Amino acid sequence: MHMRKMVQLMVAGTLAFGATALGQEKPPQSPVRLKGYDVQRESTLVGTVIAYTASSTTTPSGAHVTLQTPGGVVDGHLGDARILDAGHISIQTGDTLRIIGENVTFAGATQFLARIVQKGTQAVAVRSERGIPVRYVAPYSSGKSKPYGGVL
Repeated sequence: MHMRKMVQLMVAGTLAFGATALGQEKPPQSPVRLKGYDVQRESTLVGTVIAYTASSTTTPSGAHVTLQTPGGVVDGHLGDARILDAGHISIQTGDTLRIIGENVTFAGATQFLARIVQKGTQAVAVRSERGIPVRYVAPYSSGKSKPYGGVL
């Protein structure tokens, strides 16, 4: 009889806790965005490549481009150059690019952070809608280059 009473108390306690927990509502949370980048402020640049560096040592690191646009010269950050390569976009001086992104003040200078880079009919997303650079992931090779039992 003592055991039955303990089980009843445990069940009653669990139900009371569950009802209390279910009755509590969390306030709605807005999506977290990187400070400084907002998709609502994006603009589109179209211009001719003056200079391109696939791996810049200046901050932010990664691919940088300088475009001559009708409004003037713009410096842009394109993220990881391997993303562009995977999307079959090679950038050379004289190429025309269309870049969707946003001007952001970074390290005391204004930098155009690209979200989408387009050359001709090829377009690649290099940054998420929250402004986070897309990470490069090497493609998986399904070909079996090692015999069974060997080190993979």
